[in-house]
Amino acid sequence: MALRRWLDRHALALLAAATSAVLAVVFYYPVAIVFAESGGLSAFADVLSDEFLVREILGFTAYQAALSTLASVALGLPGAYVLSRYEFPGRQTLRSLTILPFVMPSILVVIGFVAFFGEQGLLNDLLGLVGLSVGELLGGLPVDSLLYNLPAIIVAHAFYNAPLVARVTNAAWESVDAREVETARSLGAGRFRAFVDVLAPQLLPAVLTGALLTFIFTFMSFPIVLELGGIGYATVEVWIYGLVRDLDYSAAATLAVMETALSLALTYAYLRYEARQASASRAARPPARKRLLPDDPSPRAALERVGVGAYGLVVVVVFGGPIVSTVLESVTGPNGFTLRYYEFLVQRQTTGASFQTKPGVAVWNSLAFGVGTLLAAVPMGVVVAALANRARSRWGRAVEALAMAPFAVSGVMVGLGMLRGLVFGVPLPVVGRVQVDGALAIVAAHAVAAYPFVVRSVGPMLGNVDRRTVESARALGATRFRALLDVELPLVAAGVVAGAAFAFAISIGEFDSTVILATGSSSYTMPVAVERYLGNRTLGPATAMGSVLLVVTAASFVVVDRLGGRWEYG
Repeated sequence: MALRRWLDRHALALLAAATSAVLAVVFYYPVAIVFAESGGLSAFADVLSDEFLVREILGFTAYQAALSTLASVALGLPGAYVLSRYEFPGRQTLRSLTILPFVMPSILVVIGFVAFFGEQGLLNDLLGLVGLSVGELLGGLPVDSLLYNLPAIIVAHAFYNAPLVARVTNAAWESVDAREVETARSLGAGRFRAFVDVLAPQLLPAVLTGALLTFIFTFMSFPIVLELGGIGYATVEVWIYGLVRDLDYSAAATLAVMETALSLALTYAYLRYEARQASASRAARPPARKRLLPDDPSPRAALERVGVGAYGLVVVVVFGGPIVSTVLESVTGPNGFTLRYYEFLVQRQTTGASFQTKPGVAVWNSLAFGVGTLLAAVPMGVVVAALANRARSRWGRAVEALAMAPFAVSGVMVGLGMLRGLVFGVPLPVVGRVQVDGALAIVAAHAVAAYPFVVRSVGPMLGNVDRRTVESARALGATRFRALLDVELPLVAAGVVAGAAFAFAISIGEFDSTVILATGSSSYTMPVAVERYLGNRTLGPATAMGSVLLVVTAASFVVVDRLGGRWEYG
């Protein structure tokens, strides 16, 4: 009994120590290995003096990230306006769909773009119904000129990040106090002046937040650039991957460290900026929404609705086209409807050689790794969120900053560090060389990537729990851990479940670290299988495998949406 009471009193501290130990082994140690192998200041000087690396790799990475950010903001802001200012059936569902980037694997975006814009894609087929082709519209250029170039990369990034901009800005728009705008109008300001002087300053922080997050994501983008750009449009991530495949680990480590330093600086700027905005209060009376189809529209209102309709068409093409094309391409052959691509997957599974990519193995691995990630990431995320919530001071912010570090470190760098450290083996006194490879290494990498999302799902809800309820439980004799377990967690159950769903979905779609750790092994996942089929230019099997991945991802998304979880931005 004495031991049980001691464990109960110190359970939270023990869990914190265990979480710290796990992070030290599977995140900080691998990252430290990459730093140690980077070659020091002389290696950085060599990189900075290499005109090709600076201009063509680092420069292009920042350039495409900046263009992708501008495209995402341009595509996301009208969406935020429509969601904030109009009332229409399905608005809430559409708003929920803006969470899509966090649960949709980026390799599916690549598959969707190839299936929609490619030579055998849906766009070319639709134009063929009216006697046209993409090639004719391009003035005789090859159809694939729509793909495998910088514009395709930018549009694909906008597909992935515009919903993020829309979601963040929509939340800010719904927090604007309509009385301030009405006051400006009553003082003689026109619509445009009221928007510029009153509304825009209140929206600007959210727009900047979305833009900064988008820049971070696109700066570290890997699968989209790898498949739609390749070596010809190589970013830092793609170049690091190529160096790893060529076994040039020192050069890969140097570039990885430089990229991580920049992404950490950007993430720190985001967290500081978010902290300054967190104290802003919500509007006492948000602006009223207008009907999308008014009974008696004025010419101005009619013109505005035409603009909304045009934007809706763009959304359907950019967002709906690739997703629908993935499914249609998987069941469409030269002669119409076919299931031969799914039959190929079945045959590959039953008769394929051991060195070939088998879909059944990929599905099983993805599901097993997803469950393993969930079981590891949720307790870690809950413990870190609880510690950050209790330490409401500079120490609490420090805990949160350390917790978000994996958010700023690319999966390629984590995979490289784990490959060079845990997978190759760590020599320890007495016990000898300790190795963590295969499935366990991949689950560890996935858990590192997923648990910050658990922290972000649970942390804000814990912060909103009435402290008097917790203090009452403590006054009745409950320990800190018992109060967390019996009082706080039941009150934030939706956040915990949403965090679990996020962890599972992120594991299902994770590609960056997996493609490094699964090389030469049977631990490949569905995204890796899709990339391998696509790399062989076998679009049919790739879309079939992608459709299977889409179904699993959609199921995870339904869990997130139905249980009311959401990503919080402060």
